[in-house]
Amino acid sequence: MDELSELKKQAEDALTAANEDSSPKCKYMTFKSGNEFFGLKIQYVNEIIQIPPITAIPRTEAYIKGLINLRGKIIPVIDVRLRFNQEPLEYDDRTCIIVVIVNNMTVGLIVEQIAEVIEIKESNILPPPKRGHADRVDNKFVYGIARVGNSVKLLLDPDKLLNDEEMSSMEQANNTMIAMKD
Repeated sequence: MDELSELKKQAEDALTAANEDSSPKCKYMTFKSGNEFFGLKIQYVNEIIQIPPITAIPRTEAYIKGLINLRGKIIPVIDVRLRFNQEPLEYDDRTCIIVVIVNNMTVGLIVEQIAEVIEIKESNILPPPKRGHADRVDNKFVYGIARVGNSVKLLLDPDKLLNDEEMSSMEQANNTMIAMKD
């Protein structure tokens, strides 16, 4: 079984376990972007897919890569590296899309590499440092910093990855694509 298939299986198992048990879970899908590792609560993760053809959306932010057709459903995708103002990276066989549901909207997050599904104790999650003049752009998307062994994971708030204006423009583009499809 290849690495991506194994990670997909881990995510599916974690989602199944989360759905079967109503107690609060602290499972996270982690991924690499630049030199840092980020985590998303598994409850937001719908699936992980290889990158299909992407249809560009004119006059949108550079990090909004466009729209994909996922089994007949048109969904917008954003490049996480570009959203964090990191250098663009050419997509390769490790690059994939984490399909998440944010504010009842399905969105694809292009990430350079899935790391693992991990469980993080609430006691190991610290608030992010106060923002200052040297603050990094990606810190505004981070709601917590987790200690995992000897490493640190930045925990993302997916609601903050897209502001209302961007969600609105992506929904408009999505509706246009659906109208053109019909």
